[in-house]
Amino acid sequence: MPRSLPFLPPTLVATLVATLVTPAWAAPGEPAGKPATPQTAQSNRAWLDKLPFDETDDAEAARKGLIARFPQATIARDGGGVAWDFNAYRFTTDKAAPETVNPSLWRLAQLNNEAGLFQVADKIYQVRGADLSNMTIVEGDTGVIVIDPLLSAETARAALELYYQHRPRRPVVALIYTHSHVDHFGGARGVVSEAAVRAGKVAILAPAGFEEEAVSENVVAGNAMSRRAQYMYGTALPRDATGQVDAGLGKATSRGTITLLPPTETIDKPVETRRIDGVEIEFQLTPGTEAPAEMNLYFPATRVLCMAENTVRTQHNILTIRGAQVRDPKAWSHYIAQSLQRYGERTDVLLAQHHWPTWGRERIVEFLADQRDMYAWIHDQSVRLINHGLTPNDISATLRSLPAPLARKWHTRDYYGSVSHNVRAVYQRYLGFYDGNPANLNPLPPVETARRTIEWMGGPEPVLARLQDAYAKGDYRWVVQIGNALVFADPGNARARALQADALEQLGYQSENATWRNAYLTGARELRHGVPPKGRGTASPDMVRALTVPHFFDYLAVRLNAERAGTTAMQLNWNFRESGAKYAMTLRNGALTWLDGQHAKPTATVTLNKATLDRIVLKEQTLPEAVKAGAVSVQGDAGALRTLFGLLDTFDSAFPIVTPPVARQD
Repeated sequence: MPRSLPFLPPTLVATLVATLVTPAWAAPGEPAGKPATPQTAQSNRAWLDKLPFDETDDAEAARKGLIARFPQATIARDGGGVAWDFNAYRFTTDKAAPETVNPSLWRLAQLNNEAGLFQVADKIYQVRGADLSNMTIVEGDTGVIVIDPLLSAETARAALELYYQHRPRRPVVALIYTHSHVDHFGGARGVVSEAAVRAGKVAILAPAGFEEEAVSENVVAGNAMSRRAQYMYGTALPRDATGQVDAGLGKATSRGTITLLPPTETIDKPVETRRIDGVEIEFQLTPGTEAPAEMNLYFPATRVLCMAENTVRTQHNILTIRGAQVRDPKAWSHYIAQSLQRYGERTDVLLAQHHWPTWGRERIVEFLADQRDMYAWIHDQSVRLINHGLTPNDISATLRSLPAPLARKWHTRDYYGSVSHNVRAVYQRYLGFYDGNPANLNPLPPVETARRTIEWMGGPEPVLARLQDAYAKGDYRWVVQIGNALVFADPGNARARALQADALEQLGYQSENATWRNAYLTGARELRHGVPPKGRGTASPDMVRALTVPHFFDYLAVRLNAERAGTTAMQLNWNFRESGAKYAMTLRNGALTWLDGQHAKPTATVTLNKATLDRIVLKEQTLPEAVKAGAVSVQGDAGALRTLFGLLDTFDSAFPIVTPPVARQD
């Protein structure tokens, strides 16, 4: 029986809150990455002729309305440590991009450095640059309305305090979550208290489906998503010109305390108008776009449109490279078109919960139309080529970039999503993993494929020699592709690992996409230094309490080791005292299933409160302690529960990625 968290491992909850870990493996003073090769330097210089670098509109917009910078160098994390470091990216102040960073990405990294309190319109302010997302503050008759309280309570508290230093200190009367991603609700307790919400002093509004989506998106595959997100965000990379320079949507994700206060009101209608503290707000629901539960906001009095995260100053993800369910670019484009039709001609300022605003009706209409067309093009052209029989990689090679003039617009560039992986995501949405070629229907597993491939190519030494020649010519994609086979065939081959790391590093230096750069450089780092040990997760009590009992049961099911379970069979009844909820769980044929209700003849009946379950998950109490204290009672075969927990795998939150993974058998 696992000794810690018998119901839910910490990595599951960590995934629900943006999957961050403290990089314990990047020692202070560790050497920076290697220099750019001449081929990489030349590739990056060529970008200067591809895009309009002489334009200054975005730089002016990113600074427009600045009232004050943050006075502090860092934002402290409750309990010790740093939640946010404003000095971490000072190295990006040089105007010219270094050879190790794509100039287009360098430009965005500089724009995302603009941090402070900004006035967007009359009575509407934003705090930017203190987290991955923005906090928007709207002044009402008696208090303020906060829209999206960032990722962490500490950064949200500091953002609101910066506002109060320059505006009247009036209470927060409403909190609005635009959508169900954690960087838009995790700082809730930093701006309002639970007591104020319970007393009716603060209303919390969210789109329909928010609560379910806020905690469920990454539950079942949480451990894998958590690990992959370390690559996507570059959490363990140094902040320098050879490491992490940006995250595309913002600088990075904060490292504070994740919280969640449930909504008190839900927006359910497609378009709904409410008056909050004297401020009229028109809500437009946009389900199934950037998030499963999302909404835009329009302020008629000030002619301001908040597009949540449905439009940002980059191409977004149809499928995030950390892994998730594929989004619907057709629906996404449709809802942007609705926003354009409904609000375009009566909007003077467009803001979003990432990046900087857009001012002026003409620019706003063009921006919305561009974003609409971008997602429509990605969807339609991908499906067109699907119907011509092209495979995902064929489509990616054919649709290399957006059409002109979209491709030369800064707000459609591949900083977060990319044409390359988004068109493959469309294929996945419609047709799944299989490309239709029977040769790919049942391939050998990666390690066996790698070993046989290297053997057929003459063995490690001649393959390595050819790879070194390809590297010298700057053919890094090919080096990475074949080098990966060499590393998987022989993970202990130090020369192969070193060359693979060097090639990945150069691809990272050349990448315009922040998340691709982070992934390439993280892979290189792990090949050189090994897989990082487990770090500080971002699990929080609020997130654990928000998980439903069915979520716990679903995760128990995927932890069941069917081979070890063998022919073990049992029926468990679960009774929750405070809610009266009853569940019937069945273990049979190596599958763990559950339904509402009760078994007539259970092997055992477990009775407890959801709060007890939460304490066990948070490691505030062990299961034996809860049983001894009477918080958990077991009728029938008490050993059945121990047997069940003994059949559960414990997932490794630091599994290998650029070297062969190993399935753990507990």
